[in-house]
Amino acid sequence: MKRSITIAMALLAALSLASCEDFLTLEPENKLSPETYFKTEAELELWTNQFYLMLDGPEEDGLHCADDHISTSLNDVQKGTRTAASASWASAWDELRTINYFFEHAAGCTDIAAREKHEGVAHFFRALFYFKKVRQYGDVPYYDHVLQDTDVAELNRPRDSRSLVMKRVMEDFDAAYRLLPDTWDVYHLTKDAAAAFKARAALYEGTYRRYHTLPENRVPDETIEGETINAEWFLNQAVDAAQKVMLNASRYPLYTENTTGLGPYREFFILQDAYAGESILSIRYNATIKVRHGLQFSLRNGRHSATRRMVNHYLMSDGSKVQDQPNFETMTYYESFQNRDPRMSQTLLAPGYVQYQASKKSVETLTQSMTGYSIIKFVSNTNFENANTSTTDWSAIRYPEVLLILAEAKAELGTLTQTDIDNTVNVIRKRVGMTAELDMEEANAHADELLSSYYPNVNSGKNKGVILEIRRERTVELFAEGQRQWDMLRWGEGAFLTPAGNGDGYEGVYFPGLGEYDMDNDGTPDILLYDTTAPESDVTVRYDVRKDITLSNGTSGHVLLYSLEDYKWDEKRDYLWPIPETQIQITNGALTQNYGY
Repeated sequence: MKRSITIAMALLAALSLASCEDFLTLEPENKLSPETYFKTEAELELWTNQFYLMLDGPEEDGLHCADDHISTSLNDVQKGTRTAASASWASAWDELRTINYFFEHAAGCTDIAAREKHEGVAHFFRALFYFKKVRQYGDVPYYDHVLQDTDVAELNRPRDSRSLVMKRVMEDFDAAYRLLPDTWDVYHLTKDAAAAFKARAALYEGTYRRYHTLPENRVPDETIEGETINAEWFLNQAVDAAQKVMLNASRYPLYTENTTGLGPYREFFILQDAYAGESILSIRYNATIKVRHGLQFSLRNGRHSATRRMVNHYLMSDGSKVQDQPNFETMTYYESFQNRDPRMSQTLLAPGYVQYQASKKSVETLTQSMTGYSIIKFVSNTNFENANTSTTDWSAIRYPEVLLILAEAKAELGTLTQTDIDNTVNVIRKRVGMTAELDMEEANAHADELLSSYYPNVNSGKNKGVILEIRRERTVELFAEGQRQWDMLRWGEGAFLTPAGNGDGYEGVYFPGLGEYDMDNDGTPDILLYDTTAPESDVTVRYDVRKDITLSNGTSGHVLLYSLEDYKWDEKRDYLWPIPETQIQITNGALTQNYGY
């Protein structure tokens, strides 16, 4: 659910327009016009407040399924159902006009300091707007001004190159950095927020170019305004932007309190008020102003679950690899949680789990999960169990992500050092009590074979091992924060997003055979598995392996989900979304279609 921001109805009536073409061309029709508006800081702020709705919130990011996270339904990317006929385009461009309209009229405010601050906000959101468009469509038409109904040629012209658009994105983020205040509250943009989002966008673009080499989806290098725009250019932009934020590291201490006894990582994600340290930019939710979300409700009712692939990213608590355990392939649910990275039991429902402020433990019985690995990250007390009742704030970007961006970008560039690792990955591990630190030399000497199978596109260069370990850390630390699908797309590992790309489907917990199972090892059976006819048993949660649950070996093995989905990922096509057919038609073919659609 998108956030609600109160904006004066008169302003909306005068300046908000409905359709895409009208929105691009019509002018206000009543007395509230640019000549009478945009005069004071309050008016500038009222206008730019609406831009914050462009930030993805908990129900966009927290419920975003991928290879690590599934629910009761697959998305269009996982099913391969994106088509040019069903694609949407028109309404998505409304936001751009509100931004460009602001730029064309903000000069009416004579308070230069106020005007520049809000111009910084506008630059940030234009950069974000176009980054998200490029991420989906590749080349898109770039407009930095409001179009009029007489601008027929501009409304019907080809797409601009991805390189040009992303260069403009970097420039807008840089302008935002120059103009935004050094400090504001955690719910408003600052210089560091602009730099952090620039780092995210630059890392995406740099690695996308590096890992996409097929002619159909390769992004060619391009010289624009005297600069060679290529993968290295963007990776260096990511490093520079992340370093700007890290210069102010003292502002962003990672959350280490444990007042609830749940552990600092778990506690951070159920804070009612954003922690203005680790969180660089947050979205405000509050019952008093009636701005709520339904993340906790949806996690439970959509049976959102982690996959075994995700679980295997967690190291043992001593830093050793889970696949080095003697019974790795046949670890039961209970065994899989023993002696692991503390974030595992602070993210997923572990044996002995007690919901915040509850009096009794919850047991994993697969009734509220698909795989047997229920997600408890973001889950607070039972006050937020119903739809749209949650008021926990949402971090749009956290400082740990900035640290991981720096580590990944420098590893890809070949400039990463152990000092960099100590200042990034090892800082994040230390917060959760992981005593085992990442050693760059050791990682590169013995690249993790399991991770190599999960990310086969990582080349055999000198930093292969440490790149894999940084991806492990990113997967674990940022789980269910909306980045995973995009990570897999930029790394060229999109096939793993689909059930078929994972073999026979997404895997869950392991059951060695039929019978009763004591999931939390407390002496009381919790689940009964049977074949066709249930035996005598006091266990109430029962599954017939012929119809209620699918195991990889029939009557034993890992829980298997979506095994009948047979869509095969198209490496040449599926990294981008289709351009809507209607837009190609109304531009007389000036807008061309992405490959394969």
